[in-house]
Amino acid sequence: MRALSRTRQEARAGWLMTGPALTAIGLFFVLPAFASLLLSFTDFDIYSLANLSNLRFIGLENYERLIGNPLFWQAMGNTMWFVIIGVPLLVATSLLAALLVNARTLRWRPLWRVALFAPFVTTLVATAVVWNYLLHTRYGLINYGLGKLGIGPVDWLGNPKTALPAILLFVTWKTFGYNMVIFLAALQSVPRDLEDAARVDGAGAWMRFRHVTLPAIAPTVLLVGILTVAGMFQLFAEPYVMTQGGPARSTVTVLYFMFEEGFKWWNLGSGSAVAFILFLCILAVTLVQLKVARRAGAI
Repeated sequence: MRALSRTRQEARAGWLMTGPALTAIGLFFVLPAFASLLLSFTDFDIYSLANLSNLRFIGLENYERLIGNPLFWQAMGNTMWFVIIGVPLLVATSLLAALLVNARTLRWRPLWRVALFAPFVTTLVATAVVWNYLLHTRYGLINYGLGKLGIGPVDWLGNPKTALPAILLFVTWKTFGYNMVIFLAALQSVPRDLEDAARVDGAGAWMRFRHVTLPAIAPTVLLVGILTVAGMFQLFAEPYVMTQGGPARSTVTVLYFMFEEGFKWWNLGSGSAVAFILFLCILAVTLVQLKVARRAGAI
């Protein structure tokens, strides 16, 4: 009886401790997500905002309209390019930076950590203005450097073929510092004796990384991959600030399309449908990542 009473007291204490967090999650995540799902089955628009009696249940019409909308599929294609190219590029850049900063031979390591992490905490609009200048067709420093190599100027943000890679380069530079810090924490937890033993056995830098470091930080690589996938699927601010979705809508992402549907054209029901489709895409890719990680033994 005493054991049962103690178990109940521990369970009650656990619920009391987690209650505020669960309440916050329910109010600020579960409830809004459920409300958004319900709105996706309605024609909620600016007229419904004025008078809720104008709100009508329309079933799957928003989803059917999106499936038949070529602009939605263009935004989905642009987003997939960001995910397919941006995720490996960002993860690799972050891991490489963490390895360099964690190197024993590097001097002034705290200074390098601050310098590499600084872009992440810098205001997006300020950095976007700087990069717009760097990528300027006539006055940009990048085209100036290319000119010194005998290469003609490139309209980085005005050409549909180069606008997306240019934004992707900016996103990588802006956000890799956050992932670098996560990788750095994982690298510092790798046992030094394992690396020293591999070095004594004659293993080179690549072999030590492949057989000692990488298996030890595999769960962290999975975590960073999942976070980066979610971030790339939700890319909005960078194309909005730098290109406003142009040129020729070549940089419009799914989240940008959702913004236009919900807050430019006030089709809030359609915007909610886009949000739910985006959620399903992120969930599907995350489940695939988890499945691959289990097969590889990362988790």
